[in-house]
Amino acid sequence: MEKVHVVDHPLIKHKISIMRNEDTGPKEFRELLTEITSLLTYEATRKLPTYKTEVKTPIQLTEGEMVDDKKITIVPILRAGLGMLDGILSLVPNASVGFLGIFRDPDSLNAVEYYVKFPEFTENHHVYIVDPMLATGHSMNYAIKVVEKHGAKNITVMSLISAPEGIKVVNEAHPEIDIYTASLDEKLNDKAYIIPGLGDAGDRLYRTK
Repeated sequence: MEKVHVVDHPLIKHKISIMRNEDTGPKEFRELLTEITSLLTYEATRKLPTYKTEVKTPIQLTEGEMVDDKKITIVPILRAGLGMLDGILSLVPNASVGFLGIFRDPDSLNAVEYYVKFPEFTENHHVYIVDPMLATGHSMNYAIKVVEKHGAKNITVMSLISAPEGIKVVNEAHPEIDIYTASLDEKLNDKAYIIPGLGDAGDRLYRTK
């Protein structure tokens, strides 16, 4: 699985441990998710192309390199994916944002779409689909399919915590897509929750049931 990147930095491990704790409240949970997402973004954007530009320093003219962040689009999967949005925008503030509403049917575990709002994707756009939990992989595969249908070519997946089952499903369906995650956990339980996981990320972000 050469396209799967587990970003196991010590600071990420530390912050995830706090997030896993059932006593960690929504405020701290949101802040930690933003911080970890920023660290993930640093790695996930490593392959972005740059262009040359002239820069005048206080000493002399020199050549610099820039990223065309107007050709970056972030697609959070609603609703938990919204918790990762600020962490990415803190590094690429001019990026566009698309929104994709998907929920997992509790009986079939299939993805059900309820909202789509995307900017226009061009051939050289770089699209980052984000969701804190990559569990069964069905929602992520569905999201990739929708984004591709709207013209996206260069797609990267980012998640906070992933299950081997979900990684396998996405990797087999889309072997060309890079997956960046902060933790590869043990497995899914019989209700398709990640073990050990951290519970339902959306509920913990917004204190819902």
